[in-house]
Amino acid sequence: MIVLDEQLKDQYLIAEIAAWYPGTVTHIQALRPNTVIKDDNIATVLFSARTPTFVTINVNDFWQKMHPHSGYAIIAIDLAQNAVESLPNQLRELLSHPALRTHNLRMGKVIRVQPNQVRYYTRDRRVRFLNVD
Repeated sequence: MIVLDEQLKDQYLIAEIAAWYPGTVTHIQALRPNTVIKDDNIATVLFSARTPTFVTINVNDFWQKMHPHSGYAIIAIDLAQNAVESLPNQLRELLSHPALRTHNLRMGKVIRVQPNQVRYYTRDRRVRFLNVD
């Protein structure tokens, strides 16, 4: 399951990702309707879903602030709000990487995507780099 952050709940983005992603694509508010979900409650909401990969462009509030957990993955993409139309392609490319191809490989990671690099950390909080072309 891919869960998009509230600023990414545009139906266009959901449809574009759903066109290639074989699982469910939704937004965070669909997991807890009629509720304001603050960033510090995201982990709690993610626990209600089965192996979710949470995607956000709100990097500063998630990278090295969220605690990794084996029940979910977090992908924080450095992308301006006015450039989100490129998110589905960036996400597809990222999720085709051998280290992230399946939800089992992604779980327990907080991943940061920047134009020239991809980094992640797990429970040990040690930042690792992924080789990307």
